[in-house]
Amino acid sequence: MLNELAKNGLRFLLLVLAQVLIVKNIDLGRFINPFLYVLFILLLPFETPGWLVMIVSFFLGLIIDMFYDTMGMHAAACVFMAFCRPSVLRLFSPREGYDFGTQPTIQYLGLPWFLSYAGILVFLHHLLLFYIEIFRFSEFFSTFFRILLSSIFTMLLVVITQFLFYRKKEEK
Repeated sequence: MLNELAKNGLRFLLLVLAQVLIVKNIDLGRFINPFLYVLFILLLPFETPGWLVMIVSFFLGLIIDMFYDTMGMHAAACVFMAFCRPSVLRLFSPREGYDFGTQPTIQYLGLPWFLSYAGILVFLHHLLLFYIEIFRFSEFFSTFFRILLSSIFTMLLVVITQFLFYRKKEEK
């Protein structure tokens, strides 16, 4: 239990640092804004209570808001993502349910499962974030295009990170 807490705390810190020190400073044009920090919410263990996921997501978004100077937009998008997470997990759960101790990663559940699960949540996060940011319907289609491109690029970063840093535990 303490080991999982320390691992998730370190993941929180590393993803926030990667987002604000590296990803934020990469200029990919007006339409592509990747947000690697959402990987923290995606990788929280299945056993994490919903209320805790929402609280941690709020603080994650609030920290990102401080660095991006966005006044609660990331916090709102993260809480929305955390709110939708249990429904998306139920949507893709195996008939017998998730095994205890299994993590929501590519290495444990496979690439198609992870792309479906993470793709929906990343899209919902970006949908709320960018429409709150623009807050008008006059740029509906350009904002939707931005959501699509940013979601695709974020998913690309998330999958690359999965393959680089996460290994499946050996079966005993």
